[in-house]
Amino acid sequence: MTTTASNPRETSAGLTTTRAPFIEQAKSEGRLYIEQPYELYTPANHDAWRRLYARMADRWQKYANHRFLQGIENLCLDPMHVPPLEAVNRFMAPLTGFRAKAVSGYVPAYMFFDCLRQREFPTTITIRDGEVLDYLPEPDIFHDIAGHVPMHTDKAFADTLVLFGECARAAAERAQVVADEHERVRRMTSVIKAMARFFWFTIEFGLMKGTRPGELKAYGSGLLSSYGELEHCIESPDVQRWPFQLEWVVNQSFEIDHYQPLLFVVDSFDHLFSEVGRLADWVTAGKLDNVSPGEPAISATDLASFLGAAT
Repeated sequence: MTTTASNPRETSAGLTTTRAPFIEQAKSEGRLYIEQPYELYTPANHDAWRRLYARMADRWQKYANHRFLQGIENLCLDPMHVPPLEAVNRFMAPLTGFRAKAVSGYVPAYMFFDCLRQREFPTTITIRDGEVLDYLPEPDIFHDIAGHVPMHTDKAFADTLVLFGECARAAAERAQVVADEHERVRRMTSVIKAMARFFWFTIEFGLMKGTRPGELKAYGSGLLSSYGELEHCIESPDVQRWPFQLEWVVNQSFEIDHYQPLLFVVDSFDHLFSEVGRLADWVTAGKLDNVSPGEPAISATDLASFLGAAT
């Protein structure tokens, strides 16, 4: 549904992050899942996409995992224009069954993971202001489509995301067996924190061994959509890069407002898949009920989404 902005300045904003009347109306009406009103993208929105894409191209070739590069080709992304999600899905769905699903804003944690289980990826449709390409107050369509979605064309990675969704469902179901409400909330908070840390250090900021001895490549979308951090994560001597160990990852806090000082390296996508399987086993066995405190904080909305799914 197309809306009419209240003044020319709002109209000119199009679908710019934090300044999109269409998104604000959808939120006010309680609509989380929406259509992509492609006609609302302005020339400035498309120019922001063009500039973001152009400056990433060389860095992707140098630092990105080869399956990400193949994914870029598989999606036939237009470097000049914000992509229609319909076109993205036309190329992606036949490969792995995944589809990009437009959303108006933040998706509560359980709902997000359950979308992955159903091979749907909640996708932001706004794009950052072209005047501040490096400033991203929240995810935008460049982060989601150019950062995340190319990996969703790979079967092994797609299956890993589905297994992550199954892990979330197991966590919600396990909460049902805890009779005491305070203890149920405490355990669920710990499990969500562990899952958030795992997702952060793999799907968002994961590194993987390359094909040559000592070589590292990025596969995490937070790295692959960041011009500065993609180079920094591989080249900087200030970054700690440790072999992936599940017990380390689920107990490692992180902060989101600066380059990551510590990253974890998996051997392969098969290794990543097996670690998500172990994560699910640890949920069932109660090994995530007492992870270390610290970031990320778990919001009441995310906690309620898991507890609500359990009932």
